Amino acid sequence: MNPFAPYLQHLAAERRLSPHTLSAYARDLENLGRLTDGKPLETLTTHDIRGAIVKLRAGGLAASSVARQLSSWRGFYAFACRRLGYPNNPCVGLRPPKSSRSLPDILSPDACARLLDAPSGDEDLLATRDRAMFELFYSSGLRLSELVGIDLPDLDLASGEARVTGKGSKTRLVPIGRHAAAAIAAWLPLRLALVRTPTDALFVGRRGARLTPRNVQLRLARWARASGIGQHVHPHMLRHAFATHVLQSSGDLRAVQEMLGHASISTTQVYTHLDWQHLAKAYDQAHPRARKKD
Repeated sequence: MNPFAPYLQHLAAERRLSPHTLSAYARDLENLGRLTDGKPLETLTTHDIRGAIVKLRAGGLAASSVARQLSSWRGFYAFACRRLGYPNNPCVGLRPPKSSRSLPDILSPDACARLLDAPSGDEDLLATRDRAMFELFYSSGLRLSELVGIDLPDLDLASGEARVTGKGSKTRLVPIGRHAAAAIAAWLPLRLALVRTPTDALFVGRRGARLTPRNVQLRLARWARASGIGQHVHPHMLRHAFATHVLQSSGDLRAVQEMLGHASISTTQVYTHLDWQHLAKAYDQAHPRARKKD
């Protein structure tokens, strides 16, 4: 029997993690067995775990990826000590390698406007759907999984709100802007032409099934090319743009944290760095003594 199976079952049944996340956990845990040469898991020591980390780093794995794997291992051992009778957690006290925090790519407000207002070059029905998707994405700061998971009962266009299910199956209310609400209202009657079997999914494909994250990625890339904004656009950039633009306008970090569904405000604080970059760039361009002449 797979020694990690009870833990993965726990993650699926009790923590209700998505299949994608479960697959990532499974890969991390299987990697632990490979890195420790198949040594029985209950006998691993802190020295063994530290050696596994050294191997990962020596193989060129990024510090952030090593940290994620260590987190998976630590979670498994905490579960194993509590439920499976393991004598100790060898991950206790180990710190992940430090990594420089990279700032996310974002779109400027002008680029967002060009993207959302661009003609898609596609048939009206799918173009209307895509416009509704991307307007909602940018309007509400959604994760990609949250966007494709929205159902019709989750929407309240009259009050301008939507209920979304985020990480850890936590739900929250997010605002729907005026443009997004209008785009969704235009899409809803056309959606009926695609739906062949009953489904509550708000966004469906040609065959009436719920769109996958990959579908959205491909459609957004197509729209970006049609808009002529000159940069590769991936779905999370619209979430980053939402957070950055709201923070620039309001300065309310706590409100942005709630709208994004971040458990910790430290995760949201990355957008303050983006805001500072924006201000610093404006300073360099405008202040007569900001930069030395070449």
